[in-house]
Amino acid sequence: MKKVTTRQDAMLKPRDASVQLGVSFPTIKQWIYKRKLKSVQTPGGHHLIPQSEIDRLLYRTRGRNAEERTDAIRRVSGRNQLVGRVDQVRISGLMAEVKISIGEQQITSIITATSAREMNLKAGQTAIALIKATEVMILRGWV
Repeated sequence: MKKVTTRQDAMLKPRDASVQLGVSFPTIKQWIYKRKLKSVQTPGGHHLIPQSEIDRLLYRTRGRNAEERTDAIRRVSGRNQLVGRVDQVRISGLMAEVKISIGEQQITSIITATSAREMNLKAGQTAIALIKATEVMILRGWV
């Protein structure tokens, strides 16, 4: 049986990881050496980084320091902000379906096609899902 590879378990080169996290390549290498970032070493001695590791660090690297991250994210009044990775953008007519992975969960949002185009949304980009709701429901015993 052939294993289906998902974006969640995709392996990235350190340079690609640095782009997604918004840090320098030397920083990625230091994180690998200090074991802050898990990687898999190839037989040739190169490092590959699981997408799940990048997802784990997305929120922490959105600014240069904690204060900058807080300022950048809190420019809007909503507090339910989840940082993730765009998995899919499907534009059809006036609407767009955007799927964002946050850890091992996925959130789907329906927005206008114009908004998706203006934001230039593409799979693999980092994005924040801002959730505004008047009610939060709790489900117990289902999981």
